[in-house]
Amino acid sequence: MAPQATEQAASRPTDNLTIARDARLWPIEEIAHRLGLPGEAVEPYGRGIAKLDLAALATLAERPQGRYVVVTSMTPTPPGEGKTTTAIGLVQGLQRLGHTATVALRQPSMGPTLGLKGGATGGGYSQVLPMERINLHLTGDIHAVAAAHNLLAAMVDNHLHHRLAPELDPREVRWQRVIDLNDRALRHLVMGLGGRGDGMPRQGGFEITAASEVMAVLALADSLADLRRRLGRLIVGLDRDGEPVTAEQIGAAGAMTVLLKEALKPNLLQTLEHAPALIHAGPFGNIAHGNSSIVADRIGLFAGDFLVTEAGFGADMGAERFFNIKCRASGLVPDAAVLVVTVRALKYHSGRHRVVPGQPLPASLLGESPDEVREGGANLLKQIDNVRAHGLSPVVAINAFPGDHPSEVAAIRELCASLGVRAEVSSHVRDGGEGALDLARTLVEAIDEADEAGNGFQFLYPAEMALAEKIERIAMRLYGAEGVDLAPGVRERLETWQRQGYGAFPVCIAKTHMSLSSDPGRLGAPTGWRLPVREVRLSAGAGFVYALAGDIRTMPGLGASPAATRLDIDDEGNTIGLY
Repeated sequence: MAPQATEQAASRPTDNLTIARDARLWPIEEIAHRLGLPGEAVEPYGRGIAKLDLAALATLAERPQGRYVVVTSMTPTPPGEGKTTTAIGLVQGLQRLGHTATVALRQPSMGPTLGLKGGATGGGYSQVLPMERINLHLTGDIHAVAAAHNLLAAMVDNHLHHRLAPELDPREVRWQRVIDLNDRALRHLVMGLGGRGDGMPRQGGFEITAASEVMAVLALADSLADLRRRLGRLIVGLDRDGEPVTAEQIGAAGAMTVLLKEALKPNLLQTLEHAPALIHAGPFGNIAHGNSSIVADRIGLFAGDFLVTEAGFGADMGAERFFNIKCRASGLVPDAAVLVVTVRALKYHSGRHRVVPGQPLPASLLGESPDEVREGGANLLKQIDNVRAHGLSPVVAINAFPGDHPSEVAAIRELCASLGVRAEVSSHVRDGGEGALDLARTLVEAIDEADEAGNGFQFLYPAEMALAEKIERIAMRLYGAEGVDLAPGVRERLETWQRQGYGAFPVCIAKTHMSLSSDPGRLGAPTGWRLPVREVRLSAGAGFVYALAGDIRTMPGLGASPAATRLDIDDEGNTIGLY
């Protein structure tokens, strides 16, 4: 970057909310025009936001398909590595190179936004706008998911109350309620207390809306008809004979589809540099696939040269599910992967530093230590290997921070070079698209070379492999486990689902995202451990089986100082405290 540009960047605001508020939004119709979207497909939804009508976009399939790029990362650390900012910055860099590029991201959940994490629209000069609207309700899609989910919950309890057929076993009801907030007091409840008219007393509880299977269905459905079919397959519990009872049998699937009709339409927004952004769906990154919607990806792919999407958590989780769940469902084949890494994350994975979520980074982590980068590098090398297990060789994006030392960046380059992998420093947070130009150029070169060699993408396992073997394949090949320990009854349940016709489903392993292992305290690339699977569950509507390996919370709690305590309105009506 030229010295003058660096000086200009240094003089600009650095606070995310200030940067977002100072930005000038283009009319959303102009952003749609950039993608060549027909006017009748664009439904304005307030300043700078539009819903896209899927029926009006059917002609897009006649266009050439663009390049499909997934952004993933090494194993996350408490501060985060910047996958979202990298995906946005990369799209802005591609745009500066003259390409039509779109970024597709999950919609932030208000639970983490008002809890500890803060907003999820990027940062610095790689943000999607309008920041406040995206983080707080946007077009109400998450609330529509909650309404559809809770309608089914209400109809399940009504089914129990009236003893309708098929007769549900109240001890085997699997469908809880949801809310888009962090509230630990709602995890376990006793419902139906009072008189006879107040329902059947039973245990229940709440999950965060992002953990709803309805959210996973919304992200994987490719049409309104597909959405309707998937909702009908949702399993709410078992009858007295142990057979599954579905939303279709309860009579709720049709009404649920009506409530989700508008939510199925992706949301079109823009980045700070006016690149198109599709924000749609937000499935939980642990018990679901942690990726944005298939319909959004298809729009971006057929409306431009590049579609860049982000997969939640590290390559062992979000990217694995992108490849083996999302790509199976969509039939789309990725062209490239970008793996995000930071100096401080590698030093953290050396195991020499203690980082507390929400607290300032320890001074020891910020000192110059290329040896610690190399020690933590085992995690990066393993995650590179995990992407390569799917036939793609990633481009490593070194997300630059002001305190990084040249010797530490050089150590990362050496690690990548040892595997023949390209690595580029990207300063997109500070410099926007200009700071991601080298990364964008390298990505284009990598895709061109892959074209010459032939796209080698492959699934990690065949659909016909037994469910238990799929779990073992992921655990041993991607996590580095020596094997899998199934709790009593788990293998029998998997074999039952095989017989019932669910054997071709992919699997999703719910484990901690803070380690390649099932123990969040084991950093780097741990070996000599086995994956404990304590329970398996069937997501028949979404179309996958998930295995619980560890204590996974589907309803987060609030910390001692939630982000909500810093959120307020000033005298001019501006939101303050959102970050």
